[in-house]
Amino acid sequence: MDRLVKPDVKEVDVVFKKGQNCTTTFRLSNLMHTMSVAVSLTTTTPSDFSFTQPFSIIPPLSSLSYTLVLSQSSDHPPLSDAITVKAAPLPTGKAQGDDLRRLFSRPGPHIFRDAIIPISLVGPQVAEYLLCNHTHVRDVCSYFEKSIRGCSKSQVTSLLRPAVLFGNTSLVSGLIDGGGDVNFKDSDGRSLISLAVRAGNIDVVKVLIGAGCVIDDSIDRVLHDAAAINRVDLMEVLCDRFRNIDVNSVDSCGRTPIHVAASSGYVEVMKFCVSIGGKVDVFDCNGCGPLHLAAEKGHLQAIKCLLDCSDYVKYAVNKEGKTAFSIAVENGHSNLYNLLHLGDVLHRAARVGDVNGIKSCLAEGANVNERDQNGWTALHRAAFKGRIESVKVLLNHGAQVDVVDDAGYTPLHCAVEAGHVQVALLLISHGAKANVKSLKSVVSFNVDCFKSHSSLVKPLCQVKERENQLSVC
Repeated sequence: MDRLVKPDVKEVDVVFKKGQNCTTTFRLSNLMHTMSVAVSLTTTTPSDFSFTQPFSIIPPLSSLSYTLVLSQSSDHPPLSDAITVKAAPLPTGKAQGDDLRRLFSRPGPHIFRDAIIPISLVGPQVAEYLLCNHTHVRDVCSYFEKSIRGCSKSQVTSLLRPAVLFGNTSLVSGLIDGGGDVNFKDSDGRSLISLAVRAGNIDVVKVLIGAGCVIDDSIDRVLHDAAAINRVDLMEVLCDRFRNIDVNSVDSCGRTPIHVAASSGYVEVMKFCVSIGGKVDVFDCNGCGPLHLAAEKGHLQAIKCLLDCSDYVKYAVNKEGKTAFSIAVENGHSNLYNLLHLGDVLHRAARVGDVNGIKSCLAEGANVNERDQNGWTALHRAAFKGRIESVKVLLNHGAQVDVVDDAGYTPLHCAVEAGHVQVALLLISHGAKANVKSLKSVVSFNVDCFKSHSSLVKPLCQVKERENQLSVC
């Protein structure tokens, strides 16, 4: 016979409760038909686990119940242990405790090692411990799978929240497989996906989506949460799964995801939002648009992005009557002045020929070569309007004479087209070229087109002749 006794379980589960002595029971059956069997029970760590009856006698073909006790020696559960069951035939059927102790202290062929029974700590407190220490416990998933055997469905569901927060996809999947409700809502009515997004764990988000977790767009501000941590990848996953998600939805402050991104200077997030229909001209409860928030924090690239989407938002005022420029001034972000205000003032002064205004703007830090939405610089505007004194000031302050606009036009082309001979001659004297190739087009001045401006024909021909000579060389 290979063994004398047989346990009724392959593994013993102990429900762990911190600060309490925890117990569980199991049974051993005597397989002998005519002889009693002596039994000895030990554990790997007797300081943690003990038995109310470590030695016993089981009559033939009978069974006995045994109680395993976990004595609390620390605040955390012992994760692994095992019961060793030893048995020996007892022909007399009787023996005292000391006799049994002596019997099992003398190893020999009369002693049978009948079973090794693993001990598993189960219950919500064990699961919580594993969640908190998942990075430090080897084979944590195996322990965790066992731990939730001692949890009710509501307890498994309540464990989903910390599992999502800690971002371990295996543990989250284990809880879902164990019966956890993926559509559990917190006290504010928010979904687990909201928590996963705020934690920034895209793999957990995908697991929850795959398990059927849904969101309420009026409560779950998942795009706001993703924008706040600069995660375009999360936004892409969310928009792909939830096709009706509203990129222009507002939070309790009236702010969209673009507001959130603008406040932190997250340009790629703003670009993504705009690409799926996000609006840059939504104003929050204080009347602030994304541009106001970007100006407050001094985010230059964010401001450039917003102005590329809508130039007029720079003129919007909040409830205090302040533009984005005013807010930038209040916060001392001088690098923003040109974009938000000085550039416009400079162009306006160049257009109307306000020489003092031009000088004032340039003195305050305006960029002399700043382009507007059409690629025009202040020199384009002054040349087109024939403001020769303005042209002189701009050239003396470093204006690029051959800069091209979005259509490939230079200031010289603007001056010639508008018939401003003296401005054209001034530009030519400062090195303006008659043929200018841009990235978008080639502007080639045809002398025949300027017959009405005969005084320009000769200088233009001279310029073209000189350029041809240089190209041959």
